[in-house]
Amino acid sequence: MRLAAIFLVLLIAGLVYAQQPSAEIVKFSWSKERIGWERDPFGGPIENFDETRARQRNERRIEDAKRGNSAEIDKIRREAKADAANIAVKHKDTPARYVFVYKATIKNSGDKAIKSIDWDYIFLDHGTETEVGRQQFTSEEKIAPGKTKELVVTITKPPTQTISLTALNNNERGSLDGRVILVRIDYADGTAWQRP
Repeated sequence: MRLAAIFLVLLIAGLVYAQQPSAEIVKFSWSKERIGWERDPFGGPIENFDETRARQRNERRIEDAKRGNSAEIDKIRREAKADAANIAVKHKDTPARYVFVYKATIKNSGDKAIKSIDWDYIFLDHGTETEVGRQQFTSEEKIAPGKTKELVVTITKPPTQTISLTALNNNERGSLDGRVILVRIDYADGTAWQRP
């Protein structure tokens, strides 16, 4: 009887140990970033395909007109200049876009290599600790035993529906508490851990 009780305790301890993930969250953060507000000087032309085709057509017309009269060349040059001005005006007010960057640094504290991790970034109301938002991610990252890796996901979806896409202020950030949980870990040997 005593032997059966000891076996039962060891079995329960083994099940509890098996429920613990072999990875730990070292740190996590999120931020809002504005992209597309500053033109990259090495980014290539601002023209789209149709605009490039129209510019090349005008250049060919100028070359062809050089064999003819100068009045035709001046007319084509004026049209080309007007087209270029329209393109510049059209692309001048390209609105900036906003993205949200979610990060979690994970340490593999087990003895098996991690192949991928499903993780949730949970947002809680600062006053009531009720969940107000959740982002779910899958990161295909190999993490060797004992190693640490930062998982980074960039998406356009804000943390909660109450966070403005265009105006994030300190009050919005201060009203939220964040937490990251591990949902599933797939190991390189084909085994997996799943949150109960």
